[in-house]
Amino acid sequence: MPPQTAADLARQLKAMADPVRLRILSIVLAHADGEVCVCDITDAFDLAGPTVSHHLRALREAGLLAADKRGTWVFYRATDDGHRLFTRLSRVPAARP
Repeated sequence: MPPQTAADLARQLKAMADPVRLRILSIVLAHADGEVCVCDITDAFDLAGPTVSHHLRALREAGLLAADKRGTWVFYRATDDGHRLFTRLSRVPAARP
């Protein structure tokens, strides 16, 4: 694996190494429209708005989510990288004893 590819993947894995971020990505990917308003994401958690924003920013900076502002709301959608990585990680087979 080339050094830059390894660095990019490590950054993405680090961003996903948090249960809240995994759930956020899951919510976005499961949404029928393929994008979710920040208000719906915030409502799914018992966390303060700034905390959810922190997690969303980490996912955006890792290239796993993209955002569009429409009026006062921001809508999030998974990037191709976010979709691929989440799908791969969520299908990892269980370890055998």
